[in-house]
Amino acid sequence: MIGFGSETKGSGHPRPWGVTMEPVVPLTFEQARETVLRMVGSARRDVEGIAFTEAAGRVLAEDIAADRDSPAVARSVRDGYAVRAIDLPGDLQVIGEVRAGERFAAEVGPRQAVEIMTGAPIPAGADAVVMVEHTERGNGRVRIDGSAEPRQFINPRGCEARAGEVVLHAGARLDYSGVAMLAAFGRERVRVYTRPSAAIIPTGDEIVETGQAPEEFQIRNSNAWSLAAQVARAGGLARVLPVARDTEEHTREVVEAGLAADLLLLSGGVSAGKYDVVERVLAALGAEFFFDRVLIQPGQPLVFGRVRGKFFFGLPGNPASTMVTFEIFARAALERLGGQQEVALPMPYARLTREFRHRAGITRFLPARWSADGAEVTPVEWRGSGDIPAMTRANAYLVAEAERAEYPRGEWIRVLAK
Repeated sequence: MIGFGSETKGSGHPRPWGVTMEPVVPLTFEQARETVLRMVGSARRDVEGIAFTEAAGRVLAEDIAADRDSPAVARSVRDGYAVRAIDLPGDLQVIGEVRAGERFAAEVGPRQAVEIMTGAPIPAGADAVVMVEHTERGNGRVRIDGSAEPRQFINPRGCEARAGEVVLHAGARLDYSGVAMLAAFGRERVRVYTRPSAAIIPTGDEIVETGQAPEEFQIRNSNAWSLAAQVARAGGLARVLPVARDTEEHTREVVEAGLAADLLLLSGGVSAGKYDVVERVLAALGAEFFFDRVLIQPGQPLVFGRVRGKFFFGLPGNPASTMVTFEIFARAALERLGGQQEVALPMPYARLTREFRHRAGITRFLPARWSADGAEVTPVEWRGSGDIPAMTRANAYLVAEAERAEYPRGEWIRVLAK
């Protein structure tokens, strides 16, 4: 937690005008992310019951158990013939057929076979299935020249899940396979965590709305809408509030309105300038600051804390900084607020298609093109944190380690999907 006292931070990073804080060492990327996960992990979450047909993308608030064995009966996984393995190779009498959704009434005896379809129950007496491609059929008989192993192409009863076994755990986000599981085990209603809401507050006198024609010294409000899209992708409900102008009075008014949401996302106003008032306003509201600078690019002047029981992020105002810092920090907080237990940030390795250098000391997340097969990554030329066109040309970020300055062509480097 950041306290109050001196005019500058121990890192040499000056505080906004009028804000005094004790010296605090800036955090590394890993330290900052761990702080977010630790602080938000204990947040209270509400629960609601919904129909399973509306559950895609929601986070389970209860364990889901199988209501019966799956499969409920041993069944074939191939089209072919149900046989006794001991009878092969050989020429067998075909005594009938069985399809999915049927049960074969008789028993397979010595030198007998039953034609069987994928998904059909295994007839009594049979212990193997031979694929139809490996047989010759004629005159009510089937010739099989090869041998078969017992249980070949058979899924035994309960091999997928046993009755009462937990198949989906609380805290898991439901995808299409999870919805299928709910349907398969007859769960027409399910308890899920309510969607977390995020209030989005762009800040700055230079911002105009999207439909306006800006003056040369103005910019359109893009950050609010990129954040809204990211919030929705993370399973949250975005509420875009009016632009907070560069006065403490107006910023406080908008911030207080935003505190009705579960998470507060402010874009801009967190650097060290005279008119960067966000931290002053939050401090006046009694905020706890867990960190306010992270050794990353883009996005060093990132603020994370809690005020009146609600977590907030002060995201740097340049578009790339806003996008990156949400993705690597605020997204995790929003997912945790939504009840999600596993909050991963996969960063697999790919080979660089050309040499890359950067100044060591901070972790960089820079726009890149990741090959479709995931094997290679190419840095995208960009002009800094305000370069939205470069961000649209990228489909990933290459992740340059703080401890390493040079990467030759063909070297492995971490990649974060966009």
